[in-house]
Amino acid sequence: MSAPQKIGKFGAIAMLAVSLGGCSSALGNVLGGVLGGLGGTGNQVAGAVQQVDTRAQQIVVQQTNGQADALSYDNATSVVYQNQNYPVTSLQTGDQVTARVQQLQNGGYYTDLITVTQSVTTSTGTTANTQSFEGTVQQVDRTNGWFTINTNNGFLTVQMPYNPRSTDATKFNNMRSGDYVRFYGVYLNNSRVQLSQFY
Repeated sequence: MSAPQKIGKFGAIAMLAVSLGGCSSALGNVLGGVLGGLGGTGNQVAGAVQQVDTRAQQIVVQQTNGQADALSYDNATSVVYQNQNYPVTSLQTGDQVTARVQQLQNGGYYTDLITVTQSVTTSTGTTANTQSFEGTVQQVDRTNGWFTINTNNGFLTVQMPYNPRSTDATKFNNMRSGDYVRFYGVYLNNSRVQLSQFY
């Protein structure tokens, strides 16, 4: 191989490396811009829960800059609050969260870990959507923190809150199938309610 041919070959390789490096950097900038969030890292989104769509299995998080991000979740997604795990359906509108995010092949985003930094119930004490409920206990799952009741309108699954009052936690721990309970709660969807407090 002659000297000019060698130089040409090495020059092409150098140009290819620079080109690829530039693409990688540009892609990183795009993802960093989308996923920069409030945490300042490339794989987190932080903000307030705007919506939990259980049918589409998506959570919408609104950042402080007003940008709303739709994040897909599944049964493997964990919600952590005060070192305890909860289902995604426990999230309420207004909860402050930080979500670990990865980009999907279809261009969407998926979260496998959502950390609640402040519960809307804790910050406000009550929510405007609180309603009263009553019914007969059908099933109690203390491991996952929920129970089902039979009301006049059908069956409801009642999720315990992140940080129940001690009296509510005691009542839940002593609950048995067949007990009649009355409580305040907030609808998470048509068949699931989050308990606010027993009365």
